[in-house]
Amino acid sequence: MKKLLLLFMAFATISVVSAQVETPAPSPSAKLEQKVGLTDITIEYSRPGVKGRTIFGELEPWGTIWRTGANKNTTITFSDDITFAGTEVKAGTYAIYTRLNSATNWDVILYSDTNNWGTPQNWEESKVVASAQVEVEEIPFNVETFAIDINHIKNDSAILELIWEKSYAAVPFTVPTDAKVSKSIEAVMGGPSAQDYFASAVYYLESGKDIEKAVKWVDKAVEMTSKNPRFWFIHQQALIHAKAGDKKGAIEAAKSSLELAKKQNYAPYIKKNEDVLKEWGAL
Repeated sequence: MKKLLLLFMAFATISVVSAQVETPAPSPSAKLEQKVGLTDITIEYSRPGVKGRTIFGELEPWGTIWRTGANKNTTITFSDDITFAGTEVKAGTYAIYTRLNSATNWDVILYSDTNNWGTPQNWEESKVVASAQVEVEEIPFNVETFAIDINHIKNDSAILELIWEKSYAAVPFTVPTDAKVSKSIEAVMGGPSAQDYFASAVYYLESGKDIEKAVKWVDKAVEMTSKNPRFWFIHQQALIHAKAGDKKGAIEAAKSSLELAKKQNYAPYIKKNEDVLKEWGAL
């Protein structure tokens, strides 16, 4: 009994030691997700408060690089290549830093290294992906909690906004909406691709649906890839023709697939073609 009591007391002590009091973060984290045109943009940052202090020029001195938030560096992620204040930026995730030149002039910077707590100890200009010099406007009221927003959203552009205390800075950027839409239109208006025809034909074969449609679709897929024939397309063509009762066409296709598979030394399809050709009495 005494041993059980001691064991219970030990577990109780461990529970007390491991318990933690949860309190609000001084600079709560935030996540902004915004679609501009067809491009997804995500911003993750911490939001410090003014709390009676003078921020710009004192807490964050002129001439220094500010982390553009609090705690871990603020990050922005673009799902597509974009243009940031005239500079082309590849799709990916970047840290946002701000060089506080003066009360009226800042540089908003995209930095390739996102693994910093605050400003990097050793700033490397080679990691600056884009830099936008912006005019800072004084707003007629005090913004207590730092905010980043995306506004003035159009099909192919928007503005990244930094707002805190009595300062407002904005960076224009553009997204490749027109290029993406044009590509989509061309793909749809141009009709199904060879892969679309192939996938549909195989589905009809495996699902026991209209085999004549499957024949038309697989033949179309093979025709569309005739300049760069694909042995796996032609193997399925053989199976579909066999299912449709066209043994001669099936054997012809299987032999063609076998030859291509041998040229590329692809053993699985060499065996598949040899197996069906033996089954159909052609080997």
